[in-house]
Amino acid sequence: MTRLAKGATIRRDAGLYGYERALARQGLHPVAGVDEAGRGACAGPLVASAVVLDRSIAGLADSKLLSQRRREVCFDLIMERAVDVAVVIVQAAECDRMGLHVANIAALRRALARLTVRPGYVLTDGFPVDGLGVPGLAVWKGDRVAASIAAASVIAKVTRDRIMVQMHGDFPAYDFATHKGYCTAVHQDALRLHGPCDEHRKTYVNVRAAMEDR
Repeated sequence: MTRLAKGATIRRDAGLYGYERALARQGLHPVAGVDEAGRGACAGPLVASAVVLDRSIAGLADSKLLSQRRREVCFDLIMERAVDVAVVIVQAAECDRMGLHVANIAALRRALARLTVRPGYVLTDGFPVDGLGVPGLAVWKGDRVAASIAAASVIAKVTRDRIMVQMHGDFPAYDFATHKGYCTAVHQDALRLHGPCDEHRKTYVNVRAAMEDR
């Protein structure tokens, strides 16, 4: 990962599109943002997304700050207006096999590789991702300050939520449609009562404990 080019300083009041504008002024475009959803869940897949924007998206923000309805609206706008969007889904068993952090980095790389438009610069949320083949920057709380990362967070979150709602039909005892596989009290009670299903991440401490209890 690299630093921003000289002269590409981002002002605090630059707004959500400040990084993309500053990079474009330096000729570092198009800019791709990458993010994932499901890292903290103990069931269901990890979903990574890469997005390239060339125009503003009304109401765009970090997916965690948006209501479900607003996320769905932003999802449709991004899919309609983005230059390019890519999504990678890593199933729970693969997260267990690779280890979560390794699976996360690999998914972000794969999402970028699936873009049909080659980015000139990559913005990642929080931690650096090496081996991208183009310059990039890890941005602290990037999904709140960089539009392309925020867009990627929305695509990843909505995609994963839809998967978890579908999964609820196969495993209704766990109420995946409500908590989306995260470790809520309701989910933990279901784990203790029924044990884990095929979609649980068996390397997680609470899932292993439920397996041992049964």
